[in-house]
This record gives sequence, C-alpha cells and structure tokens, in this order.
Amino acid sequence: MNIIQEYKRQSIYILLGSIAFLFPFFDISYFLLAFFGGALLLSRISPRSSVFTILAREPDIKAGKLVGLIHLFFTMASLFLIGLIFELDNFPLFIIGAAFAITTFGDGIADIINIHDKAKNNKNQNDIKICSAKSSIVFLISGSVYAFLIGIWISDFTLNESYSMIFFLAVIGAITGAFLESITVAEDNITIPLGSAMTMWLFYAFSYTYDVGILYLIKVLVFAFVLGYLAYRVRIADISAMLSATLLGVVIIISSDVFWFFILLAFFLLGGLFTRYKYSYKLAYGTAEAKGGVRGYKNVFSNSLAALSLAVAYKVFPSHGLILLSAYLGSIATATGDTLASEIGQTYRGEPRMITTLKKTRTGVDGAVSTLGEMAALFGAGVIALLSFLLIQQDTGIIIAVIAGGFIGTNIDSVLGATLQQRGYLTNNGVNLMATISGAIVSGMIYSAGS
Repeated sequence: MNIIQEYKRQSIYILLGSIAFLFPFFDISYFLLAFFGGALLLSRISPRSSVFTILAREPDIKAGKLVGLIHLFFTMASLFLIGLIFELDNFPLFIIGAAFAITTFGDGIADIINIHDKAKNNKNQNDIKICSAKSSIVFLISGSVYAFLIGIWISDFTLNESYSMIFFLAVIGAITGAFLESITVAEDNITIPLGSAMTMWLFYAFSYTYDVGILYLIKVLVFAFVLGYLAYRVRIADISAMLSATLLGVVIIISSDVFWFFILLAFFLLGGLFTRYKYSYKLAYGTAEAKGGVRGYKNVFSNSLAALSLAVAYKVFPSHGLILLSAYLGSIATATGDTLASEIGQTYRGEPRMITTLKKTRTGVDGAVSTLGEMAALFGAGVIALLSFLLIQQDTGIIIAVIAGGFIGTNIDSVLGATLQQRGYLTNNGVNLMATISGAIVSGMIYSAGS
C-alpha cells in the first residue's frame, strides 16, 4: 500500500465535502439530478483509467469500481429526493448538508488515522478494515465541528434555525456516524450519511424540546464519552458499545438529567462485574459470555433501547413524567435482573428447571431457572429501585413498581427464551429487547394502578 497515495485519495474525498457550501444557492432538484447523474457517471469509469487510479481507495481497487463514491452519490441523491418529497420545512436542507459533512470530513479524517494505523500494525492485511478508539474520537470531533459549520452556513440562507439546535443535531449525527463506521465491515458510504441524516431528522421533529445550550451539550458529550471510553479501557465494552453508550448518554441526559443515566450506567457496571463472577467456572461449563464478557453494541441497544425511548418520551410528554419514569426504571430493572439471574444463576450447583414445564434441565439452557437465579433477579431489580429512590424520586409506589416490573420482566425473558428463542424466532438480543419492553410496561401499569 502506497501511504502517500492513500493520503492524497482520502484528501480528495474530504475536500468533496466542500460541495455542501453550494447547497443553499440552487434548487434541491438540481442536486438530486447532479448526484444521481454523478453516480451513474462514476459507475462507468474503467478501473484501467487514470481517473480511477487517482480516486480509487482500497475497497474500490478490490471491487474494480469506485464503490465508495458511487454509494455516496446515490445516497445523497436519495436524501435530496426525501427533501423533495417531504419539503425542506420538514426535512431541512442543513440536515442533508450536515450528513454529507459528517461522511466526507468526519469519516474521511478518521480513515486517515486508520490508514496510518493499518500501515503501522497490519502491513500484510491491507484489505481489512480496522477501527480504533483514536479514530472514533477524531471522527466524533471533526464530524461534529464540520457538520455544525455546514449546518449554520446553510441555515443562515434558508431557515435561520438556532445555532444551539444545529449543534445538537450535528453532535447526534456525528455520534451516529462514528457508531455506524465502527460496526460496518466494508463500504460505509450508505450507512453513515443515511443513518446520521435519519437520526438528525428524528430529533429535529422534536426541536421545540431539544434546543439546549452549546456549552452544556459539550459538557454532556465529554462526560458521556469519557464514561464510555473508560468502559472500553477496562474491557467492559468494545468500540461499538463505547460509541452507542455515548449516544445513549447524550440523549438520556439531555432528555431527563444525569441521574437517569447513572441508573443505566449502574446496570452496565453490575453486568460487567457479575459477568466476570466465577468466570472460569462458567467457562469450563461452556456458559460464559464470549470475548471475556466484553459487550458490543447489540447488547447495549437490546438492553437499553426501551429506556432510551422512554427518556425521549419523558422529554416530549412531561405531563406523564412519573409513569414514564416508572417504565424507564422497570426496563433497566429487567435488564439488570436478567443479567444477574443469568450470570449468578449459572453457578447454581443443583439442576435448574425449565420455566415452562418445571422439568429439570442442564445449566445454560434458554429458559432454565433456579432458586439462586430468581434471588439474583430480585436483587438486581432491588438495586435499581434503591438507586432510583436515592437519586431520582423518593416515591415508594415507584419502588414497588420497579421491583415488581424488573422481576416479572426477567421471568418473561426466561419464558421467551424457552419458547421463541429455542425455536429460532428470536435471538438472545431480541429476547432482551422484548423483555425490557415488557418490564417497562409492567412497571408503568403497576405504578399507574397504585397512584
């Protein structure tokens, strides 16, 4: 691999982002046609041509066509088409520009870091994509800054959106982009611009509640990222989990307050701690978590997506605050109870029983329960309830609802594991998601009935 040539190609890719400065001056239909036509033109370039030699990056050379630029141009054409269909008042032009900036500038600079690291550490594996914590930090910072600059440039000519709102969306989009970059195996010029744009669009729909101060948002971002990075350093989380936890932290803190995030953080800490509890024993029996218990993004989202949604709902519908708080805590209590029931219950010396038939079975089977596991589930739910009492709301009704919802949700997880998961209808992550939703519903219903 010619490092200098790769740097030049990546610099061209980064400079391509400057096209976004032209977005306010022409009708979006022109850009739709331009990007679509550009994609078709790029697809016709021969791998033997000088243009291909100048523009082709490693994946392009392997594919024999300019895959990256073709994907990027088609995706941008799709975003302009969405803007044309929904109109720019609903899908503003600065979101399209910010997504383009995140992809070209943020991902481009991160790729330069990865190219350097690949040449240094993987000289014989140049076709393998790598991602590091360092490149993710660079992506997050550069993507946020450039998306913000492009956003305010476009907004000043179009909607005159507040700078604080544009900065919030730029940060959310950059975190999403960095996360997608960390989990994409090959070409990511579809997932990053489309994913970051859709996330920014989602929060723009609630712009009346998410207009937060720039300085405060920077503090929240740094705080959430540092916690995620520490989890990565102590091998509780991988890079994808670090970035997804950062996204969760920013959204949850902005939507509620830092104590809500502390409750979710408590689940991850307890999960990481008890995953390593008697790890050698569980490893010997083939029931231990893979990769030494290091969590990935699937585990993070499957256990936290319900909580994230409820935190956003709390921000949007504050009049239902206590019910949503109960449901939020119930989802986390379920995740905690389930994790502790699994990690501690697997060390049970006796024979567990299937929750659906009560027949004896072997340790580690989906749907197997034991007295020790049930006690661990109750303990996990109780810890979350106690922390919520100390940090958020001193309401005994919420305590009861959270413990009950967490315990019931954990057993729903076991029922789903014994039925839908064993039959192949749900994965473990799918079961976790359904169980946390169930625990949230149970806690919300119990609190609502008692209030």
